[in-house]
This record gives sequence, C-alpha cells and structure tokens, in this order.
Amino acid sequence: MTLILKASELETLADMPGTIAAVERVFAGLSRGTAVQPAPDSLLLPSSDARFLPMAALSGPEELASVKLLADIPSNGGAGLPSQRSTIMLVSQLTGETLAILDGKVPTRVRTAAASAVATKLLARPGSATLGLVGAGALAVAHVEAMLAVLPIKNVVVWSRSTETVAAFCDRISSYGLHITRAASVQEVVENSDVLCTLTPAVEPLVKGEWFQPGLHVNAVGSRPRPDHREIDSAGMARARVFVDSLATAQAKSGGLIVPVAEGVMGFDDVEAELGDVAAGTKAGRLGDEDITLFNSVGIGLQDLAIGRLLYDAALNQGVGTRVELNN
Repeated sequence: MTLILKASELETLADMPGTIAAVERVFAGLSRGTAVQPAPDSLLLPSSDARFLPMAALSGPEELASVKLLADIPSNGGAGLPSQRSTIMLVSQLTGETLAILDGKVPTRVRTAAASAVATKLLARPGSATLGLVGAGALAVAHVEAMLAVLPIKNVVVWSRSTETVAAFCDRISSYGLHITRAASVQEVVENSDVLCTLTPAVEPLVKGEWFQPGLHVNAVGSRPRPDHREIDSAGMARARVFVDSLATAQAKSGGLIVPVAEGVMGFDDVEAELGDVAAGTKAGRLGDEDITLFNSVGIGLQDLAIGRLLYDAALNQGVGTRVELNN
C-alpha cells in the first residue's frame, strides 16, 4: 500500500528538532558513503524559463530511495500561483515498494530550515544570540524555530521589501519571547547579526561582503536553483570560508558559487568542505571566533529523504493519510 500525504496533514506531522537530527545524520552518511546523492539534472525547453528538477537520493540507514520532482516556474507568479511546487516519492530500498507520495511544500520548508540549523550548529559561534533575516515569509518563520533549537537566540533583526510581510512575521513569532527589530535596510540586518539567513528569491545580490563583521555565520538559502541567481555578492563569497551541502550540486545550479568562480575571485577548490564532512568529523568547521563562515545552501534530495522518513513514520503511527493500492 502507498500512503498519500497532503500538505495540511504534513503540517501536523512536521517536527523541527527531529528533522534537524535526521538531516545531520544523512549529511554525515553522504560523507561516510552510506548515502548516495547524484548531481541533479535540470530539464528545460529552449522556449521556456520553466525548469523541472528531479532530485534523487538513497540512504542505507534510512532504508529508502527517494525522488522529488521540483517544478520551478517563475511565470506562475503572474497568475497568483506558487513559483515552485514539488512532489516527493519514497520507495523502500529493501523491496522497491512505493511507500508514500507527499506534497513537497511542507517538507521542503522544514528541511531547508533544518539544514541551516545543522550548518549553524557546526559553523556558528556557540554563543551567537542575534539572528538576522533577509526575507520574512514562511521560510523565515521556520528558520526562527530551527535556530532556537541550536543556539541561545534572544534577538531577531528582520528586513523585507514588504512591510505587511514583516508585520505578519512578527505576529507569527511573537510567542517566542524574542526582541525583534524591523530593520530599515539589508545592510542594517547584516551588520547587526551573529547568524544571518538570506531567504529571498533574489536574482542580483542583496548582501554585500563589505558589510560582514568578524565572527559572522551566513546561511545563504533563498535564490532559485539557477546558475545566474544569487543573494550574496562575489566579495562576500571570497571573504567567507564557504561550505556546501553538495559540491556537485552547487557547481551545477548555484549562482552564489558559479558567478564568483566565473569572475575569477575564487575557485571551486576554495570551498572548504561539504557540510557532511564537518558533521562526520573529517573536515574542520569554524577555526576561531573571527572566522566568517558561509553555508551555500542549494538543497539536495537527501534532505527530502530524511524528512520523508520522519513524516512517513509519524503518519503511520498517528493513522494520518490516505492508503492507495497502486498495483490494482
């Protein structure tokens, strides 16, 4: 039987601390060779800006293979539709049975914030207390929850082009007891942060490396998987010690890395390590309090597999979802 899980059902099942632990585990598994993460394909037609990205992964400890089909259609915005939609399929590594089909919205949001939390746990200064957010949508709310799980965050500095979005964000995190500053500019956010998360679908850089303060940790999260889209300028990438989720994936679809390499300010071999190498203890993370560290978060299929395992198991335990016999 295959379990079908809708977005509304997944909202009730999502568990941030559990997802953080699961994502760290599969990152380390990638480094140790117990998980497989191929470089992604990108399917597009010359006549269209829409892209379809199949994101496959395999993990021995999780006993799963998975694939997420991500549709990235910028023109959807003009029709009032999400520019990105996705569906995740989980398959038993042991029997090949299709165990579950999940709407991708909730898992993608939660696992993306969880990956930032893993990077922050491994790379940020342990006492970091001020979280800066460039962008104030649902992903920003998820990042607050994720950062609180790994750091003693007391202050949030947030900026968005939309004052309405910032107001809604402040309302949604009001129960956490944090001191919230509504910044007037991106520069104000960057210069006042211990940990900075950039969460916008920017095409051109919003964040300049000249604003980075010693000791800063950056999670660069928001740009679409396009080789010419980025949130951090080349100077910022060159100033920071850069870590990635998957170097092959970043080389294929991360403008944040591809553009500065093309400009000659850094090379792909300047990337310090994949995050899984730090999680597995084979590569060093932060070396000192003055380090500027940056996690170039592209997003990989193993993150979807990790949260997919948790959500599937929780759904079985709680009797959530619709069972379908696909072989009939």
